[in-house]
Amino acid sequence: MRTSRRLLWALAVVTLAISAGAAGCDSLYYKTMKKFGVEKRDILVKRVRDARKSQEEAKEEFRTALDRFKAVVDLPGGSLEDKYKTLERELNRSEDRARDVHDRIQAVRDVSKDLFNEWQKELDQYSDRRLRAESERQLRDTRRQSEALIALMAQAEARIPPVLKPLRDRVLFLKHNLNARAVGALTSELVSVRGNVDALIADLDRAISEADTFIKSMDTADSAK
Repeated sequence: MRTSRRLLWALAVVTLAISAGAAGCDSLYYKTMKKFGVEKRDILVKRVRDARKSQEEAKEEFRTALDRFKAVVDLPGGSLEDKYKTLERELNRSEDRARDVHDRIQAVRDVSKDLFNEWQKELDQYSDRRLRAESERQLRDTRRQSEALIALMAQAEARIPPVLKPLRDRVLFLKHNLNARAVGALTSELVSVRGNVDALIADLDRAISEADTFIKSMDTADSAK
């Protein structure tokens, strides 16, 4: 019970610091988590898992978004106002997924930078040259893997705006022009956007695969200790 209370109190302090925009809130978060045996390395793996999950969810959202858009605009009859509201909700869901992907990638960037800076500084604390060399090698390998993963995630994220922008423009246009011509313009746009969606899904698949490889390598390294 006492441990649970301490954990809740610590997380409350971290949440308050973050919400208030306090300087050094990342440092406070790391220190708090370390008290419960959670190191930056563990946080990095968790954030990679979270980023992977958000990309998987984004992939599924964008895979079906165009089909949902097309189904709505192709449905004969019905109120144009209702069609607009349905398309706006679908666009909002897609934009929410895009923001989540961005935030998760940034979280991976932040903790990886902090982890590698700490790791680099701690190399000077070794007295055993052999162990220092081994730790330095592991640092290079882990940093290389992390940079490759982040690059693939960023590449996939860069594919999202070409998908969302034309859809956002057409939904906004439809808002002020509730007529068959506006709906027809959206239908033609969906055809040209589909290629961007296919490229986005392919890049997300590559980033997800790289995340799986990274998580596996970190888990293997931990098991070997």
